[in-house]
Amino acid sequence: MSVVQSFDLTGKVALVTGGTKGIGRAVATGLAQAGAGLATVSRRPDPEFEQEVTALGRAYEHFAADLTHREQTKTVVPAVLEKMGRIDILVNCAGICPRTEVLDFAEADWDATLEIDLTASFVLTQKAGADMLSRGWGKVINVASVLAFQGGRNVPAYAAAKHGLLGLTKSFANDWAAKGVNVNAIAPGYFSTDLTSDLWQDPERYQAILERIPARRWGQGSDIAGLALFLASPASDYVNGSVFTVDGGWMSL
Repeated sequence: MSVVQSFDLTGKVALVTGGTKGIGRAVATGLAQAGAGLATVSRRPDPEFEQEVTALGRAYEHFAADLTHREQTKTVVPAVLEKMGRIDILVNCAGICPRTEVLDFAEADWDATLEIDLTASFVLTQKAGADMLSRGWGKVINVASVLAFQGGRNVPAYAAAKHGLLGLTKSFANDWAAKGVNVNAIAPGYFSTDLTSDLWQDPERYQAILERIPARRWGQGSDIAGLALFLASPASDYVNGSVFTVDGGWMSL
């Protein structure tokens, strides 16, 4: 197999949570462009996105679930396996990020954030991983954040969840590396998505962040799609438990 051929995902099935918006949508699109059939999980379907994927000639299914509710999370993998027969690639991208001064941060926001940003990744990885292990090949990509290394401001639950996600990544990778299943993480910096809308709609905060980024721009979904394709493909078969920052140089300062 040539290097170029090792990026071909024809015949593979990818499950992407949060796959109809923002970074998740960009990653899902890239995987479909590379040949993968696609399953996305979000609270609501996006008919326009479905048309984009099916226009590529790829199989596509959307699964509606609220991952803040664990019982709904547990239904996702069995439903995907029933409809699509297999899961070769799992991208844990769904997440929320309530912003409140730490003294006023509500326990309900803490619980919801930890459930979707960390626990759902554990549950889905465990269940999808069982299918991957049965065939001796699979890829799990956890979408973390540069706040997996930092504390951020007014986001204690999000920072805690993303720190935890890196530990989860390394733990699963250690157990599965010799069994043909790779588990890795991507840590985005500041991207223009719905999750950060309160930041980029605040001119002062937006400018302060921009000036801190060596690349002098916020990220776009397309900035992550290529790395995700690498981690989802046979090209990364010897990459285990690694975390890749995609942040315009944010963490290098």
